[in-house]
Amino acid sequence: MTALDLLCRHLLGLGRVLLGYSGGVDSALLAVVGRRALGVDRFLAVIGRSASYPEVQWRSAVRLARDFDVPFLEVKTRELADPRYLGNSTDRCYFCKSELWARLGEVARERGFDTIIDGTNADDLGEHRPGLRAAEQRSVRSPLAELGWTKDAIRAASRELGLPSWDAPAAPCLSSRVAYGLHITPERLRQVEAGEAYLRGIGVSGDLRVRHHGERARLEVAPEQLARVREHWPAVVTFFSGLGFVMVELDPAGYRRGGLLAVAPGAPGL
Repeated sequence: MTALDLLCRHLLGLGRVLLGYSGGVDSALLAVVGRRALGVDRFLAVIGRSASYPEVQWRSAVRLARDFDVPFLEVKTRELADPRYLGNSTDRCYFCKSELWARLGEVARERGFDTIIDGTNADDLGEHRPGLRAAEQRSVRSPLAELGWTKDAIRAASRELGLPSWDAPAAPCLSSRVAYGLHITPERLRQVEAGEAYLRGIGVSGDLRVRHHGERARLEVAPEQLARVREHWPAVVTFFSGLGFVMVELDPAGYRRGGLLAVAPGAPGL
């Protein structure tokens, strides 16, 4: 029995399933496999929409759902109305996910779904992810993590199934780009989203982040993409100045996960 067969069997044991669906690599795989295993009457992918959810991610999520006949629903989430979320502590994700799972819990109760699932994978379990606590409190299941699926395994299975998301870069919420301790605002999220769209527009590929440090923007791209950004540097500076940044810098170390955590207020060594 293949790993995909085991995942299908696992999902079949969860009753009627509702997926927290972002369109990222992990939830996209679950959306397609869940639809195939459970059918349209026993499976629903739900997208939580707010200003912190990238527009480009939303378009990809909707396109994949339509192309693979995945039933989906969009609900509004209100994390930006929570002052604890806006305060942007290192536990910010906990408040975001608490709001998301509360909204999806309402949908599950209203529509008679037995289980809510998310795309957490085995690699995520060793990282700083306060949102996992919110999922545990709401009894959200994580089939990929439960079966030991790593990100590499998920990408391989996604490629096997022909999913366009198989090689997509990681795309967490826009608030994850704002330095801890700096308040989350719709304007700051807009600056980050516009900045990253611009970098994609000049041909930067792979993982990238526009880290928002107030008046300063720090750009993180894959090491092999540094030369491309430097080639366009005068135009890059002009564009980011137009967004309202006083300073813009290119991080010579390149993209790294959790780049803001090391400089968060109260972080070890600070």
